Amino acid sequence: MNAIRNNRARKTGFTLIEILIVVIILGILAAIVIPQFSSASNDARRSNVQTTAQTLRSQIALYRLQHQDRLPPLSGDGTGANDFWEHMTQYSDESGALNGLTKTATHKYGPYMQQRPVNSLNNSAVVLNGDGTAAAGSACGFVYDYNSGAGSGQIWGTDTNGTTLVKP
Repeated sequence: MNAIRNNRARKTGFTLIEILIVVIILGILAAIVIPQFSSASNDARRSNVQTTAQTLRSQIALYRLQHQDRLPPLSGDGTGANDFWEHMTQYSDESGALNGLTKTATHKYGPYMQQRPVNSLNNSAVVLNGDGTAAAGSACGFVYDYNSGAGSGQIWGTDTNGTTLVKP
């Protein structure tokens, strides 16, 4: 009789079938939840691009106010690599002449941004000219309505391919 009681006392663990059922249920739950997390992270990156573009818009408006209604220039080579970011991250005078990171009595405006923001959807900081109807291409992080200084000054982010505008 003691041998039977000792046998029953040892059978307190889970059976293989019970463990397999729990693993299958956890797998089904993971298959349902994981796609929602990836969608949420993409939505967060898209929201980040919209917020960055809004910050840039407000800083462009401030630049325009302080520089006799002139927009920060876009570089002449069309890449947006130099002039735009230099004017947004350095001190300048009322006419827009740059003085680097040194503030003086005449170079008292700026910097408007601490650093070049990177588009979190496509990891690009390149700013290209556009009117807000279409993005400028795959190497483009932001589209800026400059139009030789006569544009609106609006700026938009682009999607992962750099081809579709991300508007607020």
